[in-house]
Amino acid sequence: MSCDPRAVLTRPAPAPDLTVAYDHHPDQIADLRRPTGAGPARRLVIVVHGGFWRAEYDRRHTAPLATALAALGHPVAQVEYRRTGQPGGGWPGTLTDVLTGVSELPRLAAEAFPDAVAAGPPVLIGHSAGGQLALYAAATMPTAVGGVLALAPVANLAEAYRLDLDTGAVGALLGGGPAEVPDRYAACDPRSLLPISSRIVVMHGALDRQVPVAMSREFAAAGCAAGSDVNLIELPTCEHFSLIDPESEAWPDVADALRSITRELPGS
Repeated sequence: MSCDPRAVLTRPAPAPDLTVAYDHHPDQIADLRRPTGAGPARRLVIVVHGGFWRAEYDRRHTAPLATALAALGHPVAQVEYRRTGQPGGGWPGTLTDVLTGVSELPRLAAEAFPDAVAAGPPVLIGHSAGGQLALYAAATMPTAVGGVLALAPVANLAEAYRLDLDTGAVGALLGGGPAEVPDRYAACDPRSLLPISSRIVVMHGALDRQVPVAMSREFAAAGCAAGSDVNLIELPTCEHFSLIDPESEAWPDVADALRSITRELPGS
């Protein structure tokens, strides 16, 4: 086990089985991984990577996570999307890319692995900024999302802007703060989109220095008060990156949380 929690971001992992395009832009693609073994078909798991929506972070840093998910028997798609600092990234391209990917990838994965992908909406696993995108997709397309495992999500964009997380990341995504572009925050801030009908499990490390755990505490409490099915799992000795590291002490908890979502879904 590495002493550097960021080591997972550059750790080598097996190449995906297939890369597919869900739209026409070079970043509107996803890496697909066939589940290991010969178990029953399961719902697709779509991994939405983080990196504060910035161009320098792409889906490849979630390859160890995706490989581990496939080893658990899940068909997996690592969705890519246009990010800030790229043409078409930010508002609204980053957000609409994720909606399109979530809509198209179950069909594309089923075509690629016809015996491995069960019918039905996928489960989304979103980390950090990817957690915001996964929650946004669930709120915007409730029938297209079977459940969300949000790992240290940026679940309150207005608060993240106020805290200046990652030095202006939210402003770069939305083109300003809540006072300048309030309609954009209203459209995609998970905190403002409650209640969300999909089953949501939020997992957050108490030692997280990138996204404060208080944000998940408040989101989960507000979600429950609004009638959403939101469960918060707080890990007292975990920081930000361990949640996507299958070699970390947090991994068994992540795998258990995913099982808690998928076992309630038909065909999973």
